[in-house]
Amino acid sequence: MCYRLLPNWQWPYGTDKLLFFFIIALLLVFIIRSFRLLLLIFLLTALVFLGYGTVTHQYGFKELYEDGKDVLYNMQSEAEEISFLGNRSLPYDIDIVKGVDYKNPVVRNFAITAANENFRKEQRSKNYRTLIQCFAVFKKINNNWNYVSDPKDKEYIAKASESVKLLAGDCDDHSILMAAAIKAVGGTPRLVYTKGHIYPEIFIGYKKDLERVSDLIRKKLFPSESYGQSIHYHKDDKGRIWLNLDYTSDYPGGNFMGEQVIEAIYP
Repeated sequence: MCYRLLPNWQWPYGTDKLLFFFIIALLLVFIIRSFRLLLLIFLLTALVFLGYGTVTHQYGFKELYEDGKDVLYNMQSEAEEISFLGNRSLPYDIDIVKGVDYKNPVVRNFAITAANENFRKEQRSKNYRTLIQCFAVFKKINNNWNYVSDPKDKEYIAKASESVKLLAGDCDDHSILMAAAIKAVGGTPRLVYTKGHIYPEIFIGYKKDLERVSDLIRKKLFPSESYGQSIHYHKDDKGRIWLNLDYTSDYPGGNFMGEQVIEAIYP
C-alpha cells in the first residue's frame, strides 16, 4: 500500500523497490532500539499468558497457531472480483424462477429433514441459526448429488420438487433445488450465470459477518472439507456477501469455476 505512494518516476533497475525496502528496514531498527524494553516485556508477558492458557486448556499456543492459520486463509479467501457483464436476460430465466418452487411441501419437507440430519448441536445457538440450517441443506444436497446431462437437443429445466426426489441433474437443476431448499428454511439465495455454467450462492451478511461465518465453516461445520482451503465469495454493489454453493465443492465457499459472470438471478 505504502509502496504505491512513491512518485511514479522512471526508477532505473528497480531502485524504487530497494529504496522502499531500505526505509522500512531503518524504521524497524529504530522502533526495536527505541522500545526494546517494552517489546521484551510484552513478549515475556505473552509467553506467560499463552503458557498458562495451554496448561489450563484455555487460550494457548495451539489456539494462537489456529488463529494465525485462519488469518492467512482469510487473507487468501477474498476471491478475485469477477465483473458482471450486465443484467442481460437469458431466454429461460422465467423457467428458472418458476422452478424454484420452495413453497411445495415436498421441497419444504426435504429441507427440514436436511436441517434435522445435520448440525443439530450448532443450531441450538441463535447466532446464524438459519444460515447453519441452510448449510445443512447444502451438505445434504452436495453429498448426494449426481450430475446427469440434459438431452443433446433440449435445455431441460427441472423444478425443485422434481429434482428433490432424484438428487440428480445438471448445473441448473442443482442450482434450482439448492435455491428452493434454502428459501424453504428462511435463507436468501441467488443464481449466478457464467458463460457456460450456473451455480447458487447464499447471502451471509456483510463484511463483519464474513470472519464469523468462515470460522463456523472451518472450525465447526466443515473442518475436514475446508482444511487449508479458501472461502470464496462475491460482494455486490450494496456490500452484501454471497458465498459460493456450487456442486463442485463439498464445503460452502468452495472455489469458483473461474468463468466470467453474466448475470445474477434473485428467485
